[in-house]
Amino acid sequence: MSQRPHLRALAEHLGILPSYTAASSGEERWTSDATRIGLLAAMGLDAATEAAAAEALRAIAERERSWLVEPVLVATHGTTAGEVAVRLPVGGGSSVEWSLELNSEDGRSERAEGRIDSPGKRAELRLPIPGAPMGPGYHSVHVAIERAGRHREARQTLIVAPSRCTTVADQIGDRRAFGLWTNLYSVRSAGAWGTGDIGDLRCLLEFSARQGAAFVGVNPLHALWNRGEHVSPYAPVSRLFRSLLYLEIAAVPELDSCVAARERIASPEFARELERLRAATHLDYEQVVKAKHAVLELLHRTFAAQQRDADTPRGRAYQRYLEHGGRALRDFATFVALAEHLGSTSQEEGWRRWPPQYRHPDSAAVQRFREDHSESVDFHCWVQFEIDRQLRTTAGAARALGLPIGIYGDLAIGSSAGGSDAWAFPDLFADGSNVGAPPDEFASSGQDWGFPPIDPHRLRAQSYGYWIRMLRSAFAHTGALRIDHIMGLFRLYWIPAGCAATEGAYVRYPGRDLLGILALESQRAGALVIGEDLGTVPRGFAARLTRWGILSSRVLYFERRRGSFRPSKRYSRRALVTANTHDLAPLAGFLSGRDLQMRREAGQIASDEDLQTLQRQRGRDCDALRRRLVSEDLLPSDPSPPRPDQFAASVTAFLCRTPAPLVGISLDDLVGETEPVNLPGVAASHHRSWRRRMRVPLDQLPSNPLARASLKAVPPERRMDKRRRDIAR
Repeated sequence: MSQRPHLRALAEHLGILPSYTAASSGEERWTSDATRIGLLAAMGLDAATEAAAAEALRAIAERERSWLVEPVLVATHGTTAGEVAVRLPVGGGSSVEWSLELNSEDGRSERAEGRIDSPGKRAELRLPIPGAPMGPGYHSVHVAIERAGRHREARQTLIVAPSRCTTVADQIGDRRAFGLWTNLYSVRSAGAWGTGDIGDLRCLLEFSARQGAAFVGVNPLHALWNRGEHVSPYAPVSRLFRSLLYLEIAAVPELDSCVAARERIASPEFARELERLRAATHLDYEQVVKAKHAVLELLHRTFAAQQRDADTPRGRAYQRYLEHGGRALRDFATFVALAEHLGSTSQEEGWRRWPPQYRHPDSAAVQRFREDHSESVDFHCWVQFEIDRQLRTTAGAARALGLPIGIYGDLAIGSSAGGSDAWAFPDLFADGSNVGAPPDEFASSGQDWGFPPIDPHRLRAQSYGYWIRMLRSAFAHTGALRIDHIMGLFRLYWIPAGCAATEGAYVRYPGRDLLGILALESQRAGALVIGEDLGTVPRGFAARLTRWGILSSRVLYFERRRGSFRPSKRYSRRALVTANTHDLAPLAGFLSGRDLQMRREAGQIASDEDLQTLQRQRGRDCDALRRRLVSEDLLPSDPSPPRPDQFAASVTAFLCRTPAPLVGISLDDLVGETEPVNLPGVAASHHRSWRRRMRVPLDQLPSNPLARASLKAVPPERRMDKRRRDIAR
């Protein structure tokens, strides 16, 4: 227990939790003073001594008392959006004159004013907002106070949120549905350039529609460094913009009129490189992006000459995109152009290793760079425009095909310290700490994910602008959104720089506000939300998600109790159910133990004896799963191991039998992949995570025996259109 009361009070005031309950043991783990000091330093506060901590606490209290109104209020529609709390200026005077002006999102303006002759000793007034109640949206309240000749005024962002997100019932009624999910970069096809792209996503949507699926899920499509070790979709350069990697070159409109680009693609040297990339077993991010970049530069020049300044539909659409993207788009494009110009190679350091004059987006040097390299900056704006157009077109095709949910997207929990978001929003991220996870049964030493947390106090002071923009980007063209590590909206595990993951602590976030904004953006996009809530979950968290209409995540491998797998009827009615995740072995690998062998080869399992122990445990797990499938008459009681297609089909039938409204079937499981795409906690020097490509190309899916068997196991009541029977053809 801390012997430093001022340090403890400061840490608790800023949301550093004093303890947490370990998921694996139920043990209470307490935050050390050293951790408190480190995390407060990451928030920009000196608490190395008791005197320093006391002074920091005093300064914060004085600053908060000086606020006339809170910078932002998130209220639920129909409840608390009718008044604003105003702090009275300290001092004499027998009366207070006040005025309020509401500027609502729809352009309406309402004003009220009044006088309070005897406020007494009250430190706060609650004044009625004119024009209340307001509908859901983003509004602004201007407050002015006059007391004893002292005039003060301030603005409050008033966000009125619906009571819940869009739900499955909103989209498909009381039906239960299924869909496919995949790591898009791993998909193989004849036409793509060595990686899965938006064209492949469109093909998957067409295939899925023929099976009566409701959605196709993909990994985060966020912008990446696309080189070296830095290719994880969950540690991107930016969560606001997308990776060039996924552009379908053949679908770019300028290709038809750009002779130079077509000649480049048809050249023998380029054709040989494409053939090499297409045949590779592992994705070569840097070379794929290099090939696409070379052609896209030619296409951009054609666009600039033909469309950008012309009064054409595509030219006007680009201008609208630039206006909508605003400063965030300009800064992102500038960042990427600067990174190319300066040759930045380190994801962890990134812009931090640039010359000092380029380390802030508002510097005079950066402004000169924008002007001197305007074509390069415009190129990266145009690339984002074209990715957005292709995704919008693909989402429209999904609706036309009859998939009621369509594209199911994914939002990472953080972004790179050296990336665009940290550069463009320098006051938002907490330098000197990383996000991670405490020790649990899957990672006994905890996990350090290597990217900085957002400071919740700075986020709130900025009226949650980054969160709003990020959600709008993530919801664009999707019918569902998975939020990675959704517990991070309430608390996030921070690790002080230079410390082991065991030395971290949880920091509290304004979960109610963040969920309110999530609900508002979900409703506006008409997209449902799935929260990845695996791991160390606070008590009552699932019920809170339910109240907001957010689906939970349930994974077959983890649905066990005392060595037995949970019966299908005992699964949650408010969840998306899958057999596994991107961090886990596909079904065939789970049975064979291939992931355990990979962990041993990578050094994560220390010895052959440890490997044998884990293999014996895996054997017991597989036997337990077989017993569950046999008990539900989904596998024969034959003691011999089931065939791979038989096992995969029985698992599919089991998942579809659960009361969960949505079932996600992995594309890897459909074709019998054995290796996971990621080995959590293993360095890139020991294993090439995020690079493994599928062995079976997309055009072979309809005839693949294992895929046919698995999809036949989907019952009619899970299909959106019972007449569609592609598998039976």
